[in-house]
Amino acid sequence: MPIQYYIALAVILFSIGVVGVLTRRNAIIIFMCIELMLNATNLLLVAFSKMHHGAALAADAATKVGVEGQLFVFFVMVVAAAEVSVGLAIIVMMYRNVHSVDINFLNRLKN
Repeated sequence: MPIQYYIALAVILFSIGVVGVLTRRNAIIIFMCIELMLNATNLLLVAFSKMHHGAALAADAATKVGVEGQLFVFFVMVVAAAEVSVGLAIIVMMYRNVHSVDINFLNRLKN
């Protein structure tokens, strides 16, 4: 499959995530949109890694070039899992204290 399909899908997913972060006021929806943006970048990293590995494999059959992107995706997923645990804990504590997950309500807490 051509790399342009992966790029187009990743751009669409990332755009949906950005629009969701900028327009929504629910903390859980914003959190899900951030995860969608992370997954779009992971898709691009894997697609470019696969493309680079295929080109290097054609030149040398025993090459390990091109797997760095997939390794980087693994680390991004580990950091995203830690972000999910901390972010959901913050959202749960916010709901327990305020009884709402609306981020506009947090601005009123400044006063």
